[in-house]
Amino acid sequence: MPERNAPLVGIVMGSDSDWPKIGAVAAALEEFGVAYEARVMSAHRTPEVVRQYAAMAAARGLKVLIAAAGGAAHLAGVVASHTTLPVIGIPVPTDLQGGLDSLLSTVQMPGDVPVATVGVGVGGARNAGLLAVEILALADTELQDKLTTFKHSLTEKVGAKDAALQKQIEN
Repeated sequence: MPERNAPLVGIVMGSDSDWPKIGAVAAALEEFGVAYEARVMSAHRTPEVVRQYAAMAAARGLKVLIAAAGGAAHLAGVVASHTTLPVIGIPVPTDLQGGLDSLLSTVQMPGDVPVATVGVGVGGARNAGLLAVEILALADTELQDKLTTFKHSLTEKVGAKDAALQKQIEN
């Protein structure tokens, strides 16, 4: 059994310059108290490092892998090809139409190599973290309770915004 603070989620990115673009994934995990590790590795420049990392992830206690890459964005698919863990792909924004290249490269996996792909940008990175929490919550009642509270807070936030709008419209 892994120690309480042992990472459950592995975040890999193709370049250290991706971290500022995907930091919301870490923030989401931290919000729920989920330990993670983050590494830089490249599907094209360090394929053996990626293979070893993905192949050994489950044995090291990781439960979900998140792979962020831009451009050709093959990292998530390569990771998924070497593990049975769920893999979430984050397409990193690029100069080419805001990251459309990254999105298409990440989402277009061949049959039998599933990668759950989130949107491009900060919302996508946050959703990758939240999706990892939802996956972990399947076997963790404490996380299930935190997610329930989180979902209720979303309802309350939207309700408060609607009430403020209604008040503004009335004036």
